[in-house]
Order: sequence, then structure tokens, then C-alpha cells
Amino acid sequence: MDTLTPTSTAATTDSYRPALHYSAKDTWLNDPNGLIFHDGVYHLYYQNNPLGNVWGNMSWGHATSTDLLTWTEHPVAIACDDNEDIFSGSIVHDRHNTSGFGDGSTAPLVAIYTSAFKPGSLHEGVQAQSLAYSLDGGYSWTKHGGNPVLNRGSAEFRDPKVIWYDGGADSFWVMVAVEAADFQVVLYKSRDLKAWELLSTFGPANATGGVWECPDLFPLPVDGDPENVKWVLTVNLNPGGPNNGSAGQYFIGDFDGTTFTSASTVTEGLQDPDRLGDYQWLDWGRDYYAAVSFSDAPENRRLMIAWMNNWEYANQIPTTPWRSPMSLAREISLQARDGELCLVQQPAGDWTALAGTEQFHLSGTNIDDGVQVLAGAAGTVQRIDVSFTPGSAEEFGLILRGDGVKGTRVGIRPGEGTLLVDRRESGRTDFHDSFPSIDSAPIQATSGSYDLTIFVDRCSVEVFAQDGQVTMTELIFPAETSTDVAVYATGGTATMNSLQVTQLG
Repeated sequence: MDTLTPTSTAATTDSYRPALHYSAKDTWLNDPNGLIFHDGVYHLYYQNNPLGNVWGNMSWGHATSTDLLTWTEHPVAIACDDNEDIFSGSIVHDRHNTSGFGDGSTAPLVAIYTSAFKPGSLHEGVQAQSLAYSLDGGYSWTKHGGNPVLNRGSAEFRDPKVIWYDGGADSFWVMVAVEAADFQVVLYKSRDLKAWELLSTFGPANATGGVWECPDLFPLPVDGDPENVKWVLTVNLNPGGPNNGSAGQYFIGDFDGTTFTSASTVTEGLQDPDRLGDYQWLDWGRDYYAAVSFSDAPENRRLMIAWMNNWEYANQIPTTPWRSPMSLAREISLQARDGELCLVQQPAGDWTALAGTEQFHLSGTNIDDGVQVLAGAAGTVQRIDVSFTPGSAEEFGLILRGDGVKGTRVGIRPGEGTLLVDRRESGRTDFHDSFPSIDSAPIQATSGSYDLTIFVDRCSVEVFAQDGQVTMTELIFPAETSTDVAVYATGGTATMNSLQVTQLG
């Protein structure tokens, strides 16, 4: 076991510790695992190093929430040992006790996770799927004595997401996992979560610039119509994102209980590097990875959380003793926009509960060439709702967590059809060469305007553009004194139709 232990620098911890996003108290975290809503509680498990604040000793950490906004950390749920590391996976509520793990009065929660077998173990070098179960609502876990339950003899077979497929008289469990290095999703079926039968494979397709990881498969109604349901397959990859490093893509199609058929594939086989911008991305920012959805969310909502970091620099971000936050929880819907189906994402939770009394408003404001700091809008933890109409400016937008003209620039270039986040002057950027970046996403005006909702936290910005059709998530590490909000235009003018800054936390 790695003997690295966390060290503490209180000023840094206080400066960057997020107020709106979950972070572990004093350890490392990465991929969200086992997301489930059970007995009125949202459970967030995650890849965790309980002994340090860099990647290693992979175990499942655990946090809970009743509102998706405030989280309580619990002891490590499923710990690594001398035989295996506990890699990513999922949790199901085995209501009918198909697994036999129930005790006659309590239906078990069953975790399906990847065993990454260590040197000297019986399955050394192999990644295979294993089970653990809980009879107390997810707070303590027992590993299945018959692990692993699914072994392909592969070193890169991981990240099982298990769902219940309702086929009427023929219903069963379905697992989607990956052969990571082959850019392939593999689908299996089971009646009891223990014996698995191969159904089909999907891929390679669209982005294949890095290994495929952390898949998910779920149905969504189109525009809320229960008579028109499509299936969504999400696949994360590292590296190979549209702005470099880690990212997540998705496919829309149909699933018949055996095969997922994509209707949105742009390129079959290996990717076309010139078409990265044509693929459908969960998020265009640098720091939204391993996104998976909750099982059993209330009212059939599809809720998703991602790891807010990037493998390019994840172990080096300047936080201590904790390292890495999670994204905000997002509600996902499937909508028809401009004749095409796309995922639309909105921040989940009752944000009015966190809103303070301090709010800043502007409307009908002309933006001249240059930078104008907005007196009264400063803050470190904010929700910003803004609408722009383009004019003659080549670029316009906001500078957040700023110090005069320097800060994190969230801008629009209407001539290019581009939304950008520029963090080259966002604060501390010297810890890794790839961190100071200017990242972009495609965007088009809606009824002549650009509408953004931006959540600013102590170490991040999450941008939801055009009612959630485009999102960008980026880590930033500004000085505590960098609290300005400014508006700017370059090469001309624009109009800010409205601006509301709400202090949160």
C-alpha cells in the first residue's frame, strides 16, 4: 500500500476548497461510482485514495446528500486490499433478490465493480468484474466470496454500469463495460448478477483518441414525450477530448435488449481527427470526465455527475490536503434542436436555497471596446445569468474571478460561432504546462441572443449556454483577492441585455 499521507496548507485549502462542489476532506478522488438514490438519499461513491492525495490505492469513497447540493462524507465503503484495487463500477437495488444476497427481509444493494488484480494474486494483471453487497442501505459492504463473476482474461476490461432492462415477460440485468484499449463497449446480460452472457459489442466509433472508459446506457424521452423514447450511450475517453485531455462523448440510438444501434455516429471505426468538432460531447471544457448517471433517481429523472479534473494535470493541481472535486449534479434531457437530437443539461438542485440576499442586476447595457469592472458584482461563489446581443465586436463576454483586466475570460466570438473559456490569466497556472489554455465550443445565437448561466466556485467555472445545449467546465485557481466581475468587448461593441449575479453559499 502506498504510504503517502496528506499534507496540509490551510491557506491554500481554504482558498480553493469548493463551496458548491463535493470534495473529500483530505484525500484524492476521481471517477464517480455507484451513483444511486435509495431511501430518500443520494449516494455518491467514487474512486478514492484513502492514504494520500494523488492517484493510488484505489478504493470506493462514499458521500451522501438529500438535496444534491450539500454532501456528507462517510468512511471508505469498499477498500482495496493486497489482492485487488477497486476500480470503477455501479450499484443496483436488487429489489427481487435475484442475487440471493438478501436476508429475507431486506433486498440488497449490489455493487458491481472492476477488480484490478495486483501482482502475486491469482488473477495477476487481469481486470475483471466483481460484486459486493450491502444490507444496511449502502453504508457497509461485504465482498462476494465467488469473485470475480465475469473474467475475460483482459488487462483492460473495466467500468461496469448495470441497469435493469424491462422487456416485459423477459426482463434481466444488462451490463455495459469497456475493452478500453479496443475502443469498444461490451454488453452482457444476467438473471442473478453472478452469471453473465455476452450480448453484443459497440465501437469503435467517433472519438477514439484515447482509451474508452466509464460507459453508461439509459433511455430518455424526446422532448418529454413518453411515446418517443431513445437510448443514450455515453463513453468517456482519455485523452482525445475536443480541447485536449479527458472528455466524454455520447451516442443516440436504440437498444432492443441485445444490441445498441447508434443513429448519431459520425465516423465508424477510428476517428477522423478533423471531425472532432462534429462529435457529440457531454462537455466541451477541460474538466468534465467519467460522467455517469444515478440509478433510481426520483420521478425518472436522469441525473449525472462527473469528475471535475483532467488526467493531463490531475495529480498536480495546487490543492492540499484534498485533491479533485466533483462537478455539479446535472439533470439530463433529450431534445430536438435545429432538426437534430442532442442532450440538454441543467444544474440540478434548489438553488434558491443557497442564494444570499446580495444580488446585482443590469439590463440594456452597451459594452464598449475594452474592459469594465462591474462595481457591486464581486464575489467568489456565484451564479451568473447573462444574455448578450452581438454588435460590431469580434468578441465579448465576462471576466470572472478577476483582478482588473486579468481573470477567467468567458467569451463569445459570433463570427466564428464560438464560446470560449480562457484561463491563461485565471490565477495560478504554473503547476503544469497544459493547464493555461483557451478552450472553445460551438455556439449559435438563439433568436439573436446568447444566453449563459455560469456557476463560479472557488476553483471552477461551469458554463451552461443556450439553455444547457452547450456546457463547458473548467478548473481555475485564482488568488483569494481576485473577486471582480468585468464585462468586455474586443474590436467593437455589443449589448448586454440582462445580467444577474447571485451570491451563493
